[in-house]
Amino acid sequence: MPLTGLKVLDLTRVVSGPFCTMMLADLGADVIKIEAPDGDPSRVTGIMGKGENPYFVNLNRNKRTITVDMKQEEGKEIIRRLAKRSDVLVENFRPGVMDRLGLGYNQLSILNPALIYAAISGFGKSGPYKDRPAFDFIAQAMSGFMSLNGNETMPPLRVGIPISDTIAGLYAAFGILAAFHEREKTGQGQEVQTAMVDGLISMFTFASSAYFATGKLPPRNGNDHMVVSPYGLYDTLDSPVAIAPSTEKNWHQLCAALGREDLPKDPRFDTQEKRRENRKEINQIVQSIIGARKRDEWVDLLNKAGVPCGPVNNLEQVFSDPQVMHQEMVIESAQPSGLIKMPGFPVKLSSTPARLRKPSPQVGEHTVEVLQELGYREEEIQNMLRTNSVFAARVANKF
Repeated sequence: MPLTGLKVLDLTRVVSGPFCTMMLADLGADVIKIEAPDGDPSRVTGIMGKGENPYFVNLNRNKRTITVDMKQEEGKEIIRRLAKRSDVLVENFRPGVMDRLGLGYNQLSILNPALIYAAISGFGKSGPYKDRPAFDFIAQAMSGFMSLNGNETMPPLRVGIPISDTIAGLYAAFGILAAFHEREKTGQGQEVQTAMVDGLISMFTFASSAYFATGKLPPRNGNDHMVVSPYGLYDTLDSPVAIAPSTEKNWHQLCAALGREDLPKDPRFDTQEKRRENRKEINQIVQSIIGARKRDEWVDLLNKAGVPCGPVNNLEQVFSDPQVMHQEMVIESAQPSGLIKMPGFPVKLSSTPARLRKPSPQVGEHTVEVLQELGYREEEIQNMLRTNSVFAARVANKF
């Protein structure tokens, strides 16, 4: 696998950090997750069925885990030993927490100058907001992201998934691999910083471009496109259909499929700018025709005509969709409590693909194993267990 041999020390929890280290583990990295004595909060957060929490299982597949009390000196020493032999460390504590524990980049890079130290935070390592607590909702609000969702009649609107967490995790993984490539040339590690707010702002593309170009706030267009028209959801006889004719060629293809070859010559609609200005009128024309047939008819007809379109699926429909299943975007982890489904691997490598090598770990499952790898003697391990510096695996399936 492409990242086989890469040793990753994972001091993250909840979403952003575990998402980052999950991607590294999926591609073969040996990820050792450090959990506090009470475990990662995502083990017991979310909507759970019977058995283990799918939320945690998904984000922590392919990892090993040890349970360490980093407030005790023996626990800190374990982290130092692990950092000394690791290629990468990832953490998502609030800035300054690791420094106060004596485990920040400046301290650990002395022990291991080749260490790549990645930190994910809400606002960044420095600046006026660095000490503020942050969660996805706050990042969506403060980044301006919520101001772009919905339409003008709605209050600011968040998206329904923790998008700032996952984007920050993606950028952290990207930064780690860039730093690793640089280390191959220089032998030196470095610090990698990503922030949830920064990640969202970086994704604004035409929204930020419009603001910088005009100095005006971009309009909130709901399911309409800020730049392209017509574009959005249209009601068929039975359910909505998403139609996205984003290029001039697509626009002509749409008109032909609708039986309205006259529209591209209409002076109200003969340029993209005019179509934006007359969005209401063009949407009414398209809707009047789309509303005469059922969704699946339009999906078939428009795709054959070259017009991007598709149904609006819920998750039940998504996870039974033939293309999704063909792409293996539903996989199962054989957990002690039974098979647990989760999304599959979105990056497809032809020669060295990602794969599910091991199930998500139980609390403290690999504590003794990892301590032995670090050279601790049996009596030292037993002493740390007695003093609660570390915790070993609980009895399986106490959920």
